[in-house]
Amino acid sequence: MPTHLSYEFNTPVYKGSTSFETGLFIDGKFVDGSTGSTIDVINPATEHIITSVSEGTTDDVDAAVAAAQRAYDTVWGLNASGLARSNLLWKLAQAMEAHADELSAIEVLDNGKTFGWASSTDVALSINVVKYYAGWADKLTGQTLETDSKLLAYTRHEPIGVVGQIIPWNFPLLMFVWKIAPALATGNTIVLKPSEFTPLTALRMCTLINESGFPPGVVNVVTGYGHTVGVAISSHMAIQKVAFTGSTLVGRKIMEAAARSNLKAVTLELGGKSPNIIFDDADLEQAVKWAAHGLFWNHGQACCAGSRIFVQSGAYDSFLERFTEKAKQIKVGDPFDKGVDQGPQISQIQFDRVMGYIESGKNDGAKIHLGGGRVGNEGYYIEPTIFVDAKPEMRIVKEEIFGPVGVVIRFEDEEDVIRQANDTMYGLAAAVFSKDINRAIETAHKLKTGTVWVNCYNNFHPGIPFGGFKQSGIGREMGEYALHHYTNVKAVHINLGNVL
Repeated sequence: MPTHLSYEFNTPVYKGSTSFETGLFIDGKFVDGSTGSTIDVINPATEHIITSVSEGTTDDVDAAVAAAQRAYDTVWGLNASGLARSNLLWKLAQAMEAHADELSAIEVLDNGKTFGWASSTDVALSINVVKYYAGWADKLTGQTLETDSKLLAYTRHEPIGVVGQIIPWNFPLLMFVWKIAPALATGNTIVLKPSEFTPLTALRMCTLINESGFPPGVVNVVTGYGHTVGVAISSHMAIQKVAFTGSTLVGRKIMEAAARSNLKAVTLELGGKSPNIIFDDADLEQAVKWAAHGLFWNHGQACCAGSRIFVQSGAYDSFLERFTEKAKQIKVGDPFDKGVDQGPQISQIQFDRVMGYIESGKNDGAKIHLGGGRVGNEGYYIEPTIFVDAKPEMRIVKEEIFGPVGVVIRFEDEEDVIRQANDTMYGLAAAVFSKDINRAIETAHKLKTGTVWVNCYNNFHPGIPFGGFKQSGIGREMGEYALHHYTNVKAVHINLGNVL
């Protein structure tokens, strides 16, 4: 029998229960993996085992791909109308709304993010993303192209077929939805691997997908490790496209595997080291609030985190003082407690990685202005940490830390800050704070990043694309742009005159 989770929540912010199977989800059913082995899922707030999930293998990926191909050939793909796909996606969004608090609690248990953020951001945005693509499913159109009075030509946007998707652990539900919603709206079938650290909301969603009426095999979820399941998806000859969100290092491996196999299409949303630029004329009260949100949101475990904070000389001292006070107010603790702002890092591995970067910064000569230590003796908690006096060549300035650690850097003028901001292999996101909207826009246009926020940070909307320049990725999530990555464009030429 497949593994199963039953859990009672009796917390200050949520009281309720959840119960669902945690096996592999293949062809509309939960099944054991081919070897019968399992993976323990750890609560990062307590370091205790929550449950176990089935460990998938290459054979299990083969079975999932076969199920996805059958569904594509018989009940989905070109066999399901846009209206039918739209209706099912809308039903899924309604099911998510009915279970919103439960999904939020699972995210907290599995990932360690606070219940307030899980509810207001992760789950709420996930529901809106599904609704957004439900609206697109019956509006995918080609063009009729004029060529000659005796010729007719038109284009069709057809689904690619079976697509593979690999998602990270920092936003488990949100990344699941960002991937499946545009793929389903365009008529593809899916084989998806969630992170082995945070597989639970993806598996809970599988039950909701069944209850919403999706045909068996349209969505398949294979839990497992990257070196087995991830590699199998990336190199599978019957998967026609792979979408990945995660580190740049792994993104390179996926792109190589895609090229070596069947040259499948690839979209990658990868790492970042995002600059947050605060000019002298910025509203400092607002800049401090948004900078704290940009850096410490989700415990710093966000690819777009504003971890390089550039402050113009005239505002530097005042900003640093206010920003320090704001960071001191961040309450670190049990993510199910009221008033908590920051929970634990995801795992012992990530905790050690972040602490290693803090040591690196100190050893390289940067000064810890605030934090830098562990919080408590249980759980993977780290203090909000601010470095100053950092040099451009330091690892804490150049490399993605993925934790609540940032550097505040002084700059003199626009030319100086643009040079420093763009001096990175990444190009995912950035922010600009200034009351001079012309200056803010001109600066935004000079930044080599896929997203620029002006006088805000970490604002997302289902209709606005998200993705990176340079080594931050290829392609876009969300918006109409994401749909283009899940269709093939076919041109049809018709000879009306029947003449050579």
